[in-house]
Amino acid sequence: MSHSRTSERLIATLRSAASGAVGLSGGGCALLFATSLADEAPEPAPQLRSAAGFGSPDAARAAAQALLPRVREALLGEDVVHPGALPELGERGAADTSILPLGCGDRVHGVLIVGSPAPLDPTATQELAKLADSTGLHLDHAHLAAQVEIFRARCFENEARAEAKSDELLKLSEELFAQDIELMRNNEKLGKIEKLKNNFIEKMSLELRTPLNSIIEATITVLAGENDVLSDHAKTALRTALEEGTAFQRTLQNILDLWRIKQGELPVELQEVNFAEVVGEAIFSVQETLGNKDVTIEKQIEEPLPRVVTDLAKVNQILFLLLDNAAKFTQKGRITIAARPEDDSLVCSISDTGIGVCPDDQQFIFDEFFQVDDLGSTTYRGAGLGLTLVRDLLILLEGESQFTSEPGKGTTFAFRIPVQRVS
Repeated sequence: MSHSRTSERLIATLRSAASGAVGLSGGGCALLFATSLADEAPEPAPQLRSAAGFGSPDAARAAAQALLPRVREALLGEDVVHPGALPELGERGAADTSILPLGCGDRVHGVLIVGSPAPLDPTATQELAKLADSTGLHLDHAHLAAQVEIFRARCFENEARAEAKSDELLKLSEELFAQDIELMRNNEKLGKIEKLKNNFIEKMSLELRTPLNSIIEATITVLAGENDVLSDHAKTALRTALEEGTAFQRTLQNILDLWRIKQGELPVELQEVNFAEVVGEAIFSVQETLGNKDVTIEKQIEEPLPRVVTDLAKVNQILFLLLDNAAKFTQKGRITIAARPEDDSLVCSISDTGIGVCPDDQQFIFDEFFQVDDLGSTTYRGAGLGLTLVRDLLILLEGESQFTSEPGKGTTFAFRIPVQRVS
């Protein structure tokens, strides 16, 4: 395997490890440091290679810089360290911290620092240790492969030196081969786990969606038919059931879409789109969420807005999720949707005069299942997946987003997606 291909796989592994650590920590944060593959210094310098759970790249870099002394200490150790809460990690590391050396045997090539907003239970601690072991094996394998390449290059340059170094090169090659086998076993095991997860998700989709669709269709049929024999109370109950069923159907679809995005099974399908019409459809779809609230929706769309080529379904879904979120948290006032073309991009924003999000919570809004109210409250219904899905859909479309909010005054979510204009 080429050096560039190995580096790409290692980068993906480190990113996945940081993301997985955040999940195991219950929505905390993670910093992953690793030494350079080509660094042969006695005490190689650690570098931040991946981070997750921080509000911005600058916040991650600032925390990494502050924690470098602890990272250098961990590179010399072997045991998992639990220093308690570290202030450098902020609220996401307010309760517990794990500092895990990454390597194999007595060789340490990196450090994983994981902060948790709540004390870690024994199961999570064990899973983090397993994650560190697996990541350490990948790092050690990459370092051994780099050493083998360095030795081969030196031997090629100096044949006289080759004989003296042949035993060392053979030892490294044997160890590298053994790790290849171990990684193949790990990958096979992970493949089986992923297959089980995929089967479970697909089965859940079939088992839940089929009866749910039947229930919704039957309810619509009864409400739309000759139902004079139904009392007003019965009609109200059926409408409530229909609303609950439709909301659950959307939640189930959001879960499935998030899963497909993570599995790379939600392709981008480009087609010609009339964005103004898409906005109108999204506004119509969100009327159910608004109900009888004293809320108006205003459009500020630059005319004439050119037709563009993008993914219609995903843009429609992004607009609906953002409008639905604004409608949910706005009791009175207005929701404004603005759109304009800008170079080879389409810029859109949705602003509301709702309750807003407090500064302490703003870093968590894209987290799966995060909700602004207490989990036990039913004031604002939802599973907390809408903005997570918006973020992932925008990433899929190679777009970017910006979120601003002020408690009691409202929220603005703006996004930009690259498009092709239709001439």
